[in-house]
Amino acid sequence: MIMRKATLFSAVLVAAFAVGAAPNGLRVAVAQNSGERNVSGTVLDDASRPVPGATVFLQDEKTKSIRSFTSIANGHFYFAQVNKAKDFDLWAEKDGKKSTVKTVSSWDARTDFINDLKLK
Repeated sequence: MIMRKATLFSAVLVAAFAVGAAPNGLRVAVAQNSGERNVSGTVLDDASRPVPGATVFLQDEKTKSIRSFTSIANGHFYFAQVNKAKDFDLWAEKDGKKSTVKTVSSWDARTDFINDLKLK
C-alpha cells in the first residue's frame, strides 16, 4: 500500500510539472525569461532636470554588444525589443558626466523596465 501511494504521488508530481504547476513559482521563473521588453526612462542632471542630447547605452553583459540612444528634448530615452532572457547594463553620459550603471536583469519579469538615469 505504501508503494502505491508513493507511485501515485510521483505520478501527480510529474503531471504537475508537465502542465506548469510546479511548486515554488517555477512556472513564473520560466515565463519571465521569454519574450522581449521595453527599456525606457529619463536622463536627469544633478538638480533632477531633464537632459536632452545625452547618450544612453544598453550593453549586453555577456556579448558586450552595445545599443545606444540619444535622449530627446524632454530627456526621455527608449529601447524596444530588449531580450528578457539576457542581462544588460544601462547608463547615460554627456559632457564628461556619467550616471551610475543600472542592471536590467533577466530575473526581472517586467515587460516595461522604466528607470531614470542621473548624471553626476
